[in-house]
Amino acid sequence: MAAKRQKIHFESVEELLGAPITKDVTEEIQISQIRPFKDHPFKVIDDSRMEDLVKSIAVNGVLTPVMLRPCADGGYEMVSGHRRMHAAKLAGLKTIPAVVKEMDDDTAVVAMVDSNVQREEILPSERAFSFKMKYDVLKKQGKRNDLTCGTEFHKSEDDEDLDAIYEDEVTCGTEFHKLEHENKKARDTVGKEAGISGRQVQKYISLTELIPDLLDLVDAKKIGLNTAVDISHFDRELQNWIYEYYSETGFLRPVQIEALKNTENVENISHTVMTQIMRDALPENKPSRKVSLSEKKLDKYFPPHFSAKEREMVILGLLEKWQQENEQ
Repeated sequence: MAAKRQKIHFESVEELLGAPITKDVTEEIQISQIRPFKDHPFKVIDDSRMEDLVKSIAVNGVLTPVMLRPCADGGYEMVSGHRRMHAAKLAGLKTIPAVVKEMDDDTAVVAMVDSNVQREEILPSERAFSFKMKYDVLKKQGKRNDLTCGTEFHKSEDDEDLDAIYEDEVTCGTEFHKLEHENKKARDTVGKEAGISGRQVQKYISLTELIPDLLDLVDAKKIGLNTAVDISHFDRELQNWIYEYYSETGFLRPVQIEALKNTENVENISHTVMTQIMRDALPENKPSRKVSLSEKKLDKYFPPHFSAKEREMVILGLLEKWQQENEQ
């Protein structure tokens, strides 16, 4: 009988180079010691999906560890896993498996956004504020989401074209163009990592300028994204009037917002004028001219053997005669 061969262990590149190998270590953390991420934009809602998550955790526990960072004054701050922690509380758990990592504020913001923004169901408001948070970090740092690595924006062909344009602009001494160039880089990076364009990122960021009541209508799909972006450019007083109009009428048409956009000095109009502009923008309801004659009504005037075609010819003949008499 042949002797069993020993398994050969191939060393990793890190082992061969003598580099330290770090692995995420999961530990059980008291839920009472965890605070939510400051100003995190993702909503934790007690809906049917939360009920399913609670039932799953009650049976199987929390299968995917949450991500935390230690706080300077003790305890931990949640980076990723707010829904799981909420479900764990409802399931009666006192601790939750977690990976604890040291992170500065910028790194934590990017990690928090990236871990949530790819969820299947994400509200426009959540996407808007998370994009804004990440955009602000990247604009400030000039780096992409792997901040801890210190790597700068990865340049695409578009970035190289932008750099060429930027070099030309710098010779003109235009600081504004430099700022716009960096802002576009930040938007494009946020979009690329979310699978959308930088222009779409800017649209979502604009939603953060909406009053909460209107933003709720966007989340409820009562107002479309493009219409909401247009409204976001109005001042808050006008936005409040728009919301009042919606509450009273139950609708808001894109053509109405377009009419407001095209109004000169729209920021100075009154509530009454705004309402009139909204009403005038709606198409007039034209009265219906359709005439329907049932077979029962026509049976009073035609013999039973008359076909539909014969009845039609008689009716048209009588109408033609009536028209001639009126013209005379």
